[in-house]
Amino acid sequence: MTSKKTKAFADVTLGEKLPQQQIPITVTLIAGGAIATRDYVPVHHDVEAARAQGAPNVFMNILTTSALVQGFIEQWSGPQARFSDLKIKLGAPNYPGDCMTFSGEVSERDEAAKCVVVSLKGSNSMGNHVTGTVTVALP
Repeated sequence: MTSKKTKAFADVTLGEKLPQQQIPITVTLIAGGAIATRDYVPVHHDVEAARAQGAPNVFMNILTTSALVQGFIEQWSGPQARFSDLKIKLGAPNYPGDCMTFSGEVSERDEAAKCVVVSLKGSNSMGNHVTGTVTVALP
């Protein structure tokens, strides 16, 4: 069990900014994420296959991106937060050698449900790789 404390709903304010998180994009992260999510499409682990499809290198799949989004939110919210919704949209691809920087802010608070909505983006050198919202229930 982790010693990290979970944020309390009462302590979260509308407009609160989450600490930025930088994720170095590596071949290992891309290929490992594809394997972990059972996505064996060659463009995620074979550079020649990716180039044959017009990409300069292997690129990250959406399931790995989803996991990184979840990790970003959990780093801020803590281990006892409960995800109730995740909506993301992909943009610029993540290629090895780049860095993705997550940022986000609390865009809604629901007093009755003790939920917050976090609007987020993960950007790399080409623009936004991922944008979206995550709804999290807090104690």
